[in-house]
Amino acid sequence: MSERTGAYDYDLLVIGSGPGGQKAAIAAAKLGKRVCVAERRHMMGGVCVNTGTIPSKTLREAVLYLTGFAQRDMYGASYRVKSEITISDLLARTQHVVGREVEVIRNQLMRNHVDLLGGTARFVDAHTVAVEGEARGDHNTVTAENIVIATGTRPARPAEVEFDADHVMDSDGVLDMKRVPGSMVVVGAGVIGIEYASMFAALGTRVTVVEKRPRMLEFCDPEVVESLKFHLRDQAVTFRFGEEVEKVEITPKGTVTSLASGKRIAADMVMYSAGRQGVTDELDLEKAGLQADRRGRISVDGRYRTSVPHIFAVGDVIGFPALAATSMDQGRLAAYHAFDEPVRELQELQPIGIYTVPEISYCGRTEEELTAGSVPYEVGVSRYRELARGAIVGDSYGMLKLLVSTQDRTLLGVHVFGSGATDLVHIGQAIMGCGGTVDYLVDTVLNYPTLSEAYKVAALDVTNKIRALEAFSG
Repeated sequence: MSERTGAYDYDLLVIGSGPGGQKAAIAAAKLGKRVCVAERRHMMGGVCVNTGTIPSKTLREAVLYLTGFAQRDMYGASYRVKSEITISDLLARTQHVVGREVEVIRNQLMRNHVDLLGGTARFVDAHTVAVEGEARGDHNTVTAENIVIATGTRPARPAEVEFDADHVMDSDGVLDMKRVPGSMVVVGAGVIGIEYASMFAALGTRVTVVEKRPRMLEFCDPEVVESLKFHLRDQAVTFRFGEEVEKVEITPKGTVTSLASGKRIAADMVMYSAGRQGVTDELDLEKAGLQADRRGRISVDGRYRTSVPHIFAVGDVIGFPALAATSMDQGRLAAYHAFDEPVRELQELQPIGIYTVPEISYCGRTEEELTAGSVPYEVGVSRYRELARGAIVGDSYGMLKLLVSTQDRTLLGVHVFGSGATDLVHIGQAIMGCGGTVDYLVDTVLNYPTLSEAYKVAALDVTNKIRALEAFSG
């Protein structure tokens, strides 16, 4: 590894332009530093914008709108905005949103005088990176005092599975589908697998979910997960838990998935959701004195610094929680740490959002965690069907659950299932983050009619239970 003296081309080089990379570059630019971002030309905005968060959530909105799914409670199960929904109907909205987001990100970086290098980055040494463009001879070698790796992840592909982008695909391949399948097998009941399973079920696709574990979404509240499973089964989703896929055969009419138990499932398509793999194989990490684990992830300390002090890593490539929201702040903090700027660390209390149909979101602890920790608590529940706004929007299944300490009445957890869950959760998060109690919700006027009113109803429910407990206890 060569030692360098004197000036570098840049104060900070960021590899990857996803949420973490963007925020790292802009934060450093705001500090007056010379910054550049290396990114493949067709991937501006990273996985988040091109194949992950943005297109999948846009696809979900297109499904909800075109199927009229949210209105069926009022207008009947046969209600549709468009009777025949084609793949071009679904992807038109996605392509529009992705194109717009790419331009927004490009403009933000250029407005902050961040140089953009188009191509694939590889380490030459710990301070030097070669950026190889798509065109022959298009080649840049740049040096930087500090480097942030924000290359994200790609879907993991089991070696024994033959992916053909038509019958057998990963989650990226969904965005290149040529038709809406009549039936589909989803292998893996993690967040991505269940999100896509629920989307296709809303479209009318007959979905079978195969998961080798006995449960799905194990980190979520079990009551909420049961509600989601009930709802998906009502959409004709079949679950095969404790089952492993042995092989997938492509036939003239579609696919046949064989399970280790001997079951065989015929379907138009198979989508694998087998976790994610860090995009580090092309970086030549060893030339910078770094290495990744078997899933392509890079280890960092609490300041997002790798084992090489001037090289940082942020976002999905460092592993859990692997969320766009946390990646943004990780990038910002890494830039500050790189230049020894004073900065406050992130709050430990962070929300989780799962964009199934319907949504799930939670913040804080679950009942299982509180029970395991011997923390005394009481539960307050509000159901959307009891709210005026729930009737107005046609959501009869949604619910909000508050977990409240019976000792000091603080909020210990908030769990939401239904319309607007990923927005609603932030009210509980804010109260918890400020150390507030359930009494704040009881004593506060909330707009009516809104779904936020669920907090008021759940707060009254739990305080009545606590009052009754105190009365019985004397």
